[in-house]
Amino acid sequence: METTPQQQGVVKKKETRGRKPKPKDDKKEEQQHAKTAKEARKTQQQQQQQQQQQHQPSVDEKYTQWKSLVPVLYDWLANHNLVWPSLSCRWGPQLEQATYKNRQRLYLSEQTDGSVPNTLVIANCEVVKPRFNEEARSPFVKKYKTIIHPGEVNRIRELPQNSKIVATHTDSPDVLVWDVENQPNRHAVLGATNSRPDLILTGHKDNAEFALAMCPTEPYVLSGGKDRTVVLWSIEDHVTSAASDSKSGGSIIKPNSKSGEGNDKTADGPSVGPRGVYCGHEDTVEDVTFCPSSAQEFCSVGDDSCLILWDARVGSSPVVKVEKAHNADLHCVDWNPHDDNLILTGSADNSVRMFDRRNLTSNGVGSPIHKFEGHKAAVLCVQWSPDKSSVFGSSAEDGLLNIWDYEKVGKKIERSGKSPSSPPGLFFQHAGHRDKVVDFHWNAYDPWTIVSVSDDCESTGGGGTLQIWRMSDLIYRPEDEVLAELEKFKSHVVACASKSDK
Repeated sequence: METTPQQQGVVKKKETRGRKPKPKDDKKEEQQHAKTAKEARKTQQQQQQQQQQQHQPSVDEKYTQWKSLVPVLYDWLANHNLVWPSLSCRWGPQLEQATYKNRQRLYLSEQTDGSVPNTLVIANCEVVKPRFNEEARSPFVKKYKTIIHPGEVNRIRELPQNSKIVATHTDSPDVLVWDVENQPNRHAVLGATNSRPDLILTGHKDNAEFALAMCPTEPYVLSGGKDRTVVLWSIEDHVTSAASDSKSGGSIIKPNSKSGEGNDKTADGPSVGPRGVYCGHEDTVEDVTFCPSSAQEFCSVGDDSCLILWDARVGSSPVVKVEKAHNADLHCVDWNPHDDNLILTGSADNSVRMFDRRNLTSNGVGSPIHKFEGHKAAVLCVQWSPDKSSVFGSSAEDGLLNIWDYEKVGKKIERSGKSPSSPPGLFFQHAGHRDKVVDFHWNAYDPWTIVSVSDDCESTGGGGTLQIWRMSDLIYRPEDEVLAELEKFKSHVVACASKSDK
C-alpha cells in the first residue's frame, strides 16, 4: 500500500515509539572492526528469515484468522481506525448508566507529523453491557472535546480522586496538568495556539517523556525522566475540597487567567515545584508507580535495568535497589492494588516479571517470584486487573495484549501431567492489533473491559487502532460454573429441538 508524505512523516517519527536511541559510547572503534563480520551474519540471517517468512502467515492473514474467532472469544469488541497514532489511552469518569450500555469519558492523544497540532482528545464512549449484543452499529466513540497540546502527548494519567483532572507528559522537562471539563474545546488547525495548562509541574532538569503516575490515596504526582531522577509533587492546594462532590467533581484553582486560553508561552501558567527529587538511577527513568496504600512509597524502573523502591519519609535515596531486575532496559512497572507486596515489571528482554518486595534480591541480583515469557518483542505496558488480584495484562511490540493469571501457573501440569502448549499463567491473548500495542487500560467501572491502542505506522503506513473489548466470561469464570452453564444450555437446546420435531 502506498503511503502519503504525511504518513511517511509519522513512520519516521515513530520508529522508536518515542524512546530516543542512546548516545554512542567510546567503543565506536571496536564496533567498527566487528561491522564486517556482523554484516555477513546479517545477510545470512536475512536469507533465513525470508525462507521462514514464505511459510509464515502475513499480518493480514493473522488478523483475518483472529477476526473469525471474535464471536467465540469476545462478549463485545469495538474497533476504530485512527488517523494519527495515539501513545496513551485512559478511561475517565462514568457519565451515565442505561439499560443496555453505559456512557463514559475516554482520554486519547493524537500524535501528528506537524501538519496539524498534537492534541489531547476527550471522547464520549458507549460501553455495551455484558451479554447484550449491539445490533445497531453505533460508532461507540465520539470526540467530545479537543485540547491543543504543546508538543506530543506521550503519556496520560488521570487523578484517582477526581478523574476529570489529568496529567500529561510531552518531550519537555515539565508535567502538564489539565482540568479537562473546564478547558475550552479547540479546533486543531495548523498555526493554532496551544491550549494553556491549568498547572505546570517543574523540577526535572531534562526531558521527562514517559514515566508518570497519580497517587491512589492523595493528590500527588510522580514522574521520571532523562535526568535519571524521580520527582514527586503535591497538587493538593490546587485541587479544591469539592473533589469529593460528585456534582462539581472539584476543579483546579486558576489564579492568573481563564483556563485554556491560547498562549504559546506555556510557562506563563501557574507552576508548582517538587516536594522531593530522588536520585539513584544511572540511566533514563522509563516508568514509575505509587504503592496503592501509601502516598510516601513508590517505585521506578529505567534503562539501567534497575527496579528501585523509594520512601519519601526516610530521604531521597533508594530504600531498595534491584541492580538487575531484567536482562535489558525496563519499560514499565505496576504495583498490585490488591496486594502491596506484588510488583510487575516489563522489559525490552520480552518478559514480564513479578517481584515480592519482601524478598526482592538474591546475592544482589533481582529475584522475581515468576517470569512470564509469552511475548516475542519488547514489553511496553503492564497493568494489574482491578477485578481479580491475580490477573494482569501486558502489551508489547509484537502486537499482542496478553492476559495472565499467576494463580494458574503450574495448574495445567498438575491436571494433565504434561506441559501446556501456552506459557504458564497465560489464559487469554488479544491479537486484534496489527502492530505494537503501546498502551491499554482496564475499566474500573466495567469489569473485564479493556481499551487498547496500537501504533500501526510500520505495518500498514496508517495511523493507529483503538479497540475496546471484553472477553467472554466463559473464559475467566470458574471451570465448574462454566461447565454447569454449558450443560444447562445443552439441555435447553435439546428440549427445543425435540419440541420442533413433534
